[in-house]
Amino acid sequence: AFTTSVRSSASASPSELSAISRRDSFASIFSTGLTLATAAPAFARGEPRPEYLTEPTDEFKESERQRDEFRRKQLKLKKEFTNVLDRFTFESKTEEQFVEDLQDLKQLVIITEGLPLGIKKDDLVKIIRAKKAKGYWPTAVEYNYQALIREIAYQQSPNKDKDVGNPL
Repeated sequence: AFTTSVRSSASASPSELSAISRRDSFASIFSTGLTLATAAPAFARGEPRPEYLTEPTDEFKESERQRDEFRRKQLKLKKEFTNVLDRFTFESKTEEQFVEDLQDLKQLVIITEGLPLGIKKDDLVKIIRAKKAKGYWPTAVEYNYQALIREIAYQQSPNKDKDVGNPL
């Protein structure tokens, strides 16, 4: 068939050649499009999706229990932080009380290895600076405030290797 079309194309005029090639190209495009349209998509040819589970698995129940335990622990820690912050904000009047409250906050940050859920560093800094702006702020209180900020930064840093045995 190819040899006859080559021979016939040699004797055909240029307008007949373009008409033949147009017909051939239209037929090939149409057949390719028809083949693609009738073929099933790749994701439909695979196995059917697994159905959702009707009851939770044991692993899911265990992870839910751990999440609830973590939330309860975080709420307790947040309450302790809030109590110390309230005492610092409303009850503390002397330098010793300020220093004690800031040291308590620092110890809570060390124990919890950061801040609990719901308390942000910026909020903590705003509360402490509001107290500082009211007037009485001795040097010892500033040292403890800076130590608290450094401890929070250390605990929240993702690039730390906690070497407990190393005092530095």
